[in-house]
Amino acid sequence: MRWLLIVLLWTGVAQAQTRHVAPRDAELTVTIESEGKPYTQQMVMIRIHGVYRRHVTRETLEQPALEGFNWSQLGEDRWYDSYENGQKVKNFERRMALFPDEAGEVTIGPFVHHLTLTDEGDDWFDHDIRSEPVTFTVRPAPTDVDWWFPVRSLRISDDWSNAPDQLRPGEGVLRIIRIEAVGATPEMIPPMPELTSPSAMIFAHPEKRLVELSPQGPVTYAFWRWTVRPTNATSAILEPISFDYFDTEQEKAHRVTISAQRIAYEDATLVETAEDGTVPAGNLRRGPLALVAALGLLAGLVAMLAGRRLSGEAVWRSGPFDPLGRQVRRAARAGDLAALRRAGAALIRRDGPDPARRAILHRLDSTLFGGAERPRDLRALARAFLRGDAATG
Repeated sequence: MRWLLIVLLWTGVAQAQTRHVAPRDAELTVTIESEGKPYTQQMVMIRIHGVYRRHVTRETLEQPALEGFNWSQLGEDRWYDSYENGQKVKNFERRMALFPDEAGEVTIGPFVHHLTLTDEGDDWFDHDIRSEPVTFTVRPAPTDVDWWFPVRSLRISDDWSNAPDQLRPGEGVLRIIRIEAVGATPEMIPPMPELTSPSAMIFAHPEKRLVELSPQGPVTYAFWRWTVRPTNATSAILEPISFDYFDTEQEKAHRVTISAQRIAYEDATLVETAEDGTVPAGNLRRGPLALVAALGLLAGLVAMLAGRRLSGEAVWRSGPFDPLGRQVRRAARAGDLAALRRAGAALIRRDGPDPARRAILHRLDSTLFGGAERPRDLRALARAFLRGDAATG
């Protein structure tokens, strides 16, 4: 029995090392893993599988031209062992995602695996094996949609740099909509939509798109970004955003709608003003009023000694006594455009509309949100703002 086993093993080894390669010794197949008839641009997953019952010294897989397809290879080639009747067999695997460009009958040409094998003298020799062509039917994409977007799965998130309804005076907020599409390449994502609002300043940032490879196919990430802020002293509404996609797993079209969003300044920092620009007394606390009264008394005494008299309101809004004025000057000294804009906007809300100050605020907005050139001298600009002189700075 032992001698019989040795003879059988020796016969198998000798057969494996001969230059004659039987069809069963090396096989290469291409299989479509996706079910049903795909639409144009829909991902089609294929598996290239080789089975080798001989020792392979070297190998190179040559793929066909794949004309009429966009394609991605999903990861590295994989070699692994399996067993047939107790004998070890080498397996080769490559997985690819194809995206047909046109409808109709399409064909995947043969893959060629260039192998280097060994003969009975342990010498190397070359041997090629080919897969059979694979033909399948592609359906035309629907024509009743603005943008054809077939995906295996889709995830969407809507994120903000800070709470959009709790902004500080003059503050903007960054909105980021993140699209994660499985089974789509970057060019398949819809274009970044226009974000609109009747009462907000909106600055659109350049769109970013990234792609990663996964066993489920390419995963594309798109990032749509805007910086927004209300143009009035209270709040603004951003209009909804909508786009369509086609779920290839459910064979169903869907519409995504990202609902309208309110952005607003937080109530704690807002001071309502009357139509004439004055501040109602009910919006001021007793502590600040007492401080204003004390400062007014002190300034009045100083003014009397200097031969002039100031009202309490004038003292409050004059240089060294005005906390908002100090914030404007402090931000200018620090070179902080955003802080300068916040303090300036708060000062306008308190003192009422002023064309010169609004013009300077518009210059800051153009720099912060529109990419305009930064003012050369922020201190001079702050002084001009406090004086109400738009031509300076």
